[in-house]
Amino acid sequence: MQRRSFLKQAGLGTMAAGAAVSAPALAQDSPSISWRLASGFPAALDLRTGAGEMFCKFVADATGGKFSIRPQADGAIASAAELLDAVGAAKVECAHVSSAACFAKNPAFCFDSAVPFGLDTGSMDAWMLEGDGLRLTRELFKAHKILNFPLGNTGPQMGLWSNREIKRATDLKDLKMRVDGLAAQVLARLGVAPQGAESAAQAEAAKQAGAARASQDGKPEAGAAPAGPDAVAGAGAYDDAKLGLNKTAKFYYGPSWWAPSEQLSLYINEEAWAKLPKHYQAALEAAALAAHTRTTAAYAARNPAALAQLVAAGAQVRALPRSVMDAAFEAAEQVYAALGEKDPKFKEIHDNYMGWRDHAMPWFRLTQGAYDQYLGVALSARG
Repeated sequence: MQRRSFLKQAGLGTMAAGAAVSAPALAQDSPSISWRLASGFPAALDLRTGAGEMFCKFVADATGGKFSIRPQADGAIASAAELLDAVGAAKVECAHVSSAACFAKNPAFCFDSAVPFGLDTGSMDAWMLEGDGLRLTRELFKAHKILNFPLGNTGPQMGLWSNREIKRATDLKDLKMRVDGLAAQVLARLGVAPQGAESAAQAEAAKQAGAARASQDGKPEAGAAPAGPDAVAGAGAYDDAKLGLNKTAKFYYGPSWWAPSEQLSLYINEEAWAKLPKHYQAALEAAALAAHTRTTAAYAARNPAALAQLVAAGAQVRALPRSVMDAAFEAAEQVYAALGEKDPKFKEIHDNYMGWRDHAMPWFRLTQGAYDQYLGVALSARG
C-alpha cells in the first residue's frame, strides 16, 4: 500500500519530537491568512483542547506568523455533532473533534475515531497512515466537502463507571447507562438501557440533586428528576478524572472494548484548503501530525498517574469478566453485520479496518502482548 501524501509532504523530523517547524525563507512573500479552529471538546478536557491549540501554534511558527489559526471554544460556533456541517458549509475553516460525534449522520464516521473491538493506538496510526484508513475515510468525508487529518489519540481507555458490580453478562440486564453511538447499539443487545449522550457534568448534577432531595425527607421528591444512571461510559483515567466521573460511581471497569483507543480529528473545508499556497498546506500537514504525536504521548504520560489518583480517592478498579467480553464481541459482530447490509460503504470500510486488525494481531500478540503479560506477572511477584 502506498505511503500517503500526509507523510510525504510533511517535514516531520523535529516536529514529531515537539519542536516547531522553522519558518520558510520565503515567509516575507507569503500571504497573510487568518482561519478559525472550532473545538468539539469542553475546556475541562485540556489535553484534547490543547491538541488544537498546539496545532495552531505549530502552523503559526512554521509560517512566520503569516498563517494564523485562532482556536474557538467548544460550542462557540457549533456543537460537536454539528461541526461536520459547519465546516462543510464553510461557517468555519476547520474544526477539531472526535468523529464519533457524527454517528447519527453516518455510523461509518466512527471508523475515523473508535469502534467496538477495533484498533489500538499504534494499529490505528498504521491503518490511517500506512494502510487505507486515510483514503477510505476521506472518501466518506468528501461528500461533506471536508478533508480529515488525525490530530491526537487518547491511547488505551477504560470502559465504564458503575454502581453495580458486573460479574457476568446477565448483570448488564436493565443497567441504565450513559452511552451512545455504536457502543449503545451493542450494549442494548446485552440488555443495557442506554440513556443517551448526556454530559458527565449533567449526570453528576442529577445524581447530586436526587441525593439531596432524598436526604431531606428520606424519599425522592415527587416528579423530581432521577438521581442519575447506574453507569456512565468512561474514557481514559486522565479525562475521567477531569470530568469527575469518579463521583458518579465507585466501580471502574476496563478495558473499553468499544473504544480501545480514540482518535481525534482535524476537519478542513476543502475549498479553504485548495486556496492555500502549497507550502502552507505542507506546514499544516506537518503541524497536524506533530500535534497528533505530542497529544498521544501526553495521554500515555498522564493516564497512569491519573489512575493511581482515582484509586487513592476510592475508585475500585475491576476487569470486565471474560463472559461479558465474549457476549459483547458477539453482539458487536451482529451490529456490524446489520449496518453492513444497510450501507455498502460501511461494509467496505469495516472489512478493510477489521482486516487490518486481524492481520496485525498475531504479530502484536506474539511480541507486545506476551511481553506485557510477562512483565505484569513479574512485577506483581516482586510486590
